[in-house]
Amino acid sequence: MRARAAYRCARRALTSVALASLVLATSIGLTRAEHPRIARLRAAEQKTFTDEQIIDGFFKIAFGAELAVAGRADRIRKYDRPVRVFVESRAKPDRRQQVAAVIADIAPRIEHLDIAITDERASSNVAVTLVRNRDFAATIRAFYGRERARRIERSLEPQCLSGFSKDEQYRIDRSDVILVVDAGDFIFYDCVYEEVLQALGPINDDSSVPWTMFNDEVQKGFFDVYDQYLLNILYDPRIRPGMTREEVRAVLPQVLPSVRAFVARVNSLPP
Repeated sequence: MRARAAYRCARRALTSVALASLVLATSIGLTRAEHPRIARLRAAEQKTFTDEQIIDGFFKIAFGAELAVAGRADRIRKYDRPVRVFVESRAKPDRRQQVAAVIADIAPRIEHLDIAITDERASSNVAVTLVRNRDFAATIRAFYGRERARRIERSLEPQCLSGFSKDEQYRIDRSDVILVVDAGDFIFYDCVYEEVLQALGPINDDSSVPWTMFNDEVQKGFFDVYDQYLLNILYDPRIRPGMTREEVRAVLPQVLPSVRAFVARVNSLPP
């Protein structure tokens, strides 16, 4: 089971090293042989959804939290500034380039989100920590403290984890993602896509939405079309941090057509 926790607690230029790493990671991401299970899931992916199916999933995933340890979870939470991701490897195999390739895959699929890898921890607002499976529980304790870690482990039995802190306006100011590197390629890719995307705001899981990776019974390993709809709604400029369900529902008729057009264009879908 995967898990994540929501909690309360200026644009930076990428260095030449970070840019080189991103180019290399993108190349690796495009040329690597895809895991057979991911390839099968991608080939069977459903890509056509009604407005009602998209809207229902958005409200279930963007509001609430599977484990909210502080603050209210009934408002929109998102970044309102560029997102820079720093990856620290504490284990073998070193999967930093694979994480960078995932970020490079996500970036062009969310229209109004500026997200990229950085090699400078100080300039990052998303920290991805790669650990061995045997060190996962200890890492959670180090990040969250013994009592909070016990609650996370008891409630969620996590295999990988993400969480974020937000300010009083519900703007996310920092996210942390912890990933296990030695549980196999499929589990790694399934976790990295889900946890990085949830670190951007859609922190809830809901078992009643069968098409989303934000459902503990569903495994993907890639950024599927349905979840591209959800993330593009969230990061549309008309959806602002702190909005209520009623406020979001009022602007969705204007937001959804442009989101549909963008997702169709990116994925070469019929208009």
